[in-house]
Amino acid sequence: MRFILSLLLTAATGYILGIFLDWWSVALAAFLIALLYPQSPGKAFISGFLAVFLLWGILATMMDARNDHILATRMANLILKSSSPGMMVVITAVLGGIVGALSALSASVLRYKKTA
Repeated sequence: MRFILSLLLTAATGYILGIFLDWWSVALAAFLIALLYPQSPGKAFISGFLAVFLLWGILATMMDARNDHILATRMANLILKSSSPGMMVVITAVLGGIVGALSALSASVLRYKKTA
């Protein structure tokens, strides 16, 4: 239950902070939620990754669909040498997921106490 709660809160906080701040606000959101809702480092890593992966994947898909895949196709041609806008959405989501995962992991390791 704590895993799902942290997943939802991280995504919601990341979205709200993203309205007012830059892209790095998802790292701040993942860090704060991992501090407030302590989990093991592995679970914090996965919840941070999934929250930001889903958030950025959904947002990138919506933005891509609004402009008829023009920008994603051009970027895919430039970077990947193929015209696959879906792959650019996946790459965007994975990069965001890594940022969220490492941020949540950092907070979890900072707070995590090992029992001897």
